[in-house]
Amino acid sequence: MLESVGVGEPQREARDILASVLNVPRFWAAANSVADASPQVARSVIRAAMTRAGGAPLAYAVGRASFRHLTLAVDERVLIPRVETEVLVERFLDRCTPRTRRIADIGTGSGAIALSLAFEREFDLVIATDISLDAIAVAATNASSLAKELKSVVEFRHGSLLAPLGGEKLDALVCNPPYISFAEIPELPADVRDWEPALALLCPEDGLSVTRELIRVAPSVLARGAFLALEVDTRRAGTVAEMIAVDGRYSGVEVGFDLTGRERFVFATRA
Repeated sequence: MLESVGVGEPQREARDILASVLNVPRFWAAANSVADASPQVARSVIRAAMTRAGGAPLAYAVGRASFRHLTLAVDERVLIPRVETEVLVERFLDRCTPRTRRIADIGTGSGAIALSLAFEREFDLVIATDISLDAIAVAATNASSLAKELKSVVEFRHGSLLAPLGGEKLDALVCNPPYISFAEIPELPADVRDWEPALALLCPEDGLSVTRELIRVAPSVLARGAFLALEVDTRRAGTVAEMIAVDGRYSGVEVGFDLTGRERFVFATRA
């Protein structure tokens, strides 16, 4: 089925679909090729394969994605979590101190960042915001399924950027904003361009509008010495760092690298 519609490496993808449906490691299918599948599993695998054959990303086809230590429910209402964002979480945790107690994830999507932070570290409060009620619903479902495993309280709030934070004073802000410009839409892979939510991908002003606004308003909620952590497009990391540096309300501006050595993150401290 997968091969007939041009899906690359159909055997590998078939194994990945089976592993995802069963929620087992990817190598399981290869090591258990003679195992019998229940009718329910068989139906789920066939349904996922048909969805994938229709062009959907694998994560949407199986309805879940792995992110750091978590398995999250995902669908077309939210972005599929990326490896780069896993690195952002790692870099964020590296910057936390015992005084980092109240934090916020802006534009939470599936809840990947907020829930990973709440799973891996004990904070007093993790606030997760999103402009999309659909995204909040997905993230809340993920939080509910992980409730017994989270070390921190996670609170979901609906609204644009920092509007849901009210008069909060926080010790850190993290955000993976939309940063693809409209001119770059043709460059996107079809399973991204045609399936993932445009609201979470695309941004005006050369992909910098949301990031620029976040840099402008973040000091109003960051306590002195608190930090801002952003994921950025590798082509714009220097521009974002310069925007923060000239603002005057930040110090210690730093560009961080992903696992391939590309500039993908920008960090700064509230002066």
